[in-house]
Amino acid sequence: MARNTQVTADHNAPAVTQTLARFVAGHPSRGWSDAVDHEAHRTFMNWLGCAVGAAQHESAHAALGAVNMLQPAPQASVLGRTDKVDMASAALVNGITSHTFDFDDTHLKTIIHPAGPVASAVLALAEHRGLSGRAVIDALVLGIDVSCRVGNTMYPEHYDRGWHITGSTGMLGAAAGCARLLGLDEKQTAMALGIAASQPVGMREQFGTMTKPFHPGGAARAGLMSALLASQGFTASPRALEAPRGMIQTISTKYDWNEITSELGQRFEISFNTYKPFACGIVIHPSIDACSQLRAQGITADQVEKIELKVHSLVLELTGKKEPADGLQGKFSVYHGCACGLIFGQAGEDQYADDIVNRPDMVALRRKVVATVDDSIDEASADVTAVLKDGRRVHVFVEHAIGSLQNPMTDAMLEGKFHGLSDPVLGAKKSAPLIAACWKLGELADVRGLTALARP
Repeated sequence: MARNTQVTADHNAPAVTQTLARFVAGHPSRGWSDAVDHEAHRTFMNWLGCAVGAAQHESAHAALGAVNMLQPAPQASVLGRTDKVDMASAALVNGITSHTFDFDDTHLKTIIHPAGPVASAVLALAEHRGLSGRAVIDALVLGIDVSCRVGNTMYPEHYDRGWHITGSTGMLGAAAGCARLLGLDEKQTAMALGIAASQPVGMREQFGTMTKPFHPGGAARAGLMSALLASQGFTASPRALEAPRGMIQTISTKYDWNEITSELGQRFEISFNTYKPFACGIVIHPSIDACSQLRAQGITADQVEKIELKVHSLVLELTGKKEPADGLQGKFSVYHGCACGLIFGQAGEDQYADDIVNRPDMVALRRKVVATVDDSIDEASADVTAVLKDGRRVHVFVEHAIGSLQNPMTDAMLEGKFHGLSDPVLGAKKSAPLIAACWKLGELADVRGLTALARP
């Protein structure tokens, strides 16, 4: 989908690196509404559940195998496991596992998964230093604000060029959050952001492979290291973000500086965070929701002659795999998503197991899905008609899928999702107190009590 436009360099860009550094270093603790604070707790809990849930995935084993070759000091926990590694490696591995199932949070305006890079870096540093849960929440809110505001500045042109925007902005959020935890001043925080600005990570070509979840993990590690370097006097350009040859103007043809500065400290991007009920790309969710509604109406797979699916062109661009060969590829197949909705009424991680993706009835139903592009339909919507063998046509239009801002998951739904992810790893008896600790994170004197609960 061609949305790029050529833009000449802006030599008079505002000093957004310094503006963000001043904001991160100086904004008061809990300097936002109760609603924002509650959303931060929801964000943290959703992220933690996703990280724990994928702790035994083969990508986690592979990443830990590589990390342990470095003989790391046991500074911070790998969530959902008994392993402890150095801070940077914990940020990397927890960032990987939090995105492995593609079940993590989404800032819908930019399609950024904001918690993965920021929370992974912040919790590793906070655990090593024995910091409070309030410090973690503050760093999470501010770090996510930085990454998402920079994402707002560049989206969609930056994403359309092929960057995985979660990784290519996440290192800035991680650097900001860790700078806040370290108590860096405005100048040092600007240096942390500047160092991070030279480390955007992630190309969309990697979607469907283990390298996609590496992106938030790599961003978390890069951001943490940037803050540590800045704390020791390491320097960077004070205009690393906005300069004509700085990060933003180099990797995007769009740079709307007002997206960074407008209502800074008054409007917090974490307020616009959403959480996935389905373990796949966010643009598939309306189609799954629609097919789940067909199932709820009594439609079964054996009744279906074909499923007519109308979606925005971006949906097929991102998730148009007709014949996924395994679970990772299935997460980028709207065809598989439709089959999950109609056959299971859900699309959790179990529905993306390799054997389910290749099950004959799933393959057969996928092949009955006829997808067409209709750009009059919003990216967040889906138009689905089940054409039945008896000649009936059953139509469902989903304007806003469950999990969207307009139709959000409740706290109870998030807890249920957490149990579904965590119980197979930790057991229900340990998941329950871990959920309780997440809700009370802002009151915890030391986050190490929470990370201890996240070990089997």
